[in-house]
Amino acid sequence: MLRNKNLIPLSRQHQHALALCVRLDRAIRAGEVDLEAWQAEVQEQFESEIVVHFAAEEEVLFPTATQFPDLQTLVQELLAEHAVLRTYFARAAARDLDAQNLADLGEKLAQHIRKEERQLFEGMQRVMGSEQLDAIGATLDEALKDISRTCALPSELTKLRPRTTTHS
Repeated sequence: MLRNKNLIPLSRQHQHALALCVRLDRAIRAGEVDLEAWQAEVQEQFESEIVVHFAAEEEVLFPTATQFPDLQTLVQELLAEHAVLRTYFARAAARDLDAQNLADLGEKLAQHIRKEERQLFEGMQRVMGSEQLDAIGATLDEALKDISRTCALPSELTKLRPRTTTHS
């Protein structure tokens, strides 16, 4: 199902967070994890975009979605996941994550985003009329206005570099 235009701003932010998850996973698999740099980047992404994104979902999207019985349990699951993810983000800010914790954060964040995209957004588009989605879109525009419209770039320390191979 095509994404309704009123949910696209949240989907774009999901893409930013998923890009972070993919880069983090690749770095962990490559054994190139600078814990300080990755935790700083996770903290920066949270503070610059995710905190406002979560608030918009919790104050705009979720209350509307819970008006539909088919979406109530899903919204409760998503709220619980927000709480778990906030704990990881707070630990990153405190520089209290190890490589396994970073991997867990990336996995949990990616799963959460996919659940919102595939279950919540699809469900909302199925049960809500265009007027209701338009009203959500207008409210989301206001709630998200303080988020930068550009994608955060990786820091120099968290970019994966090609491995140099030596031939004997």
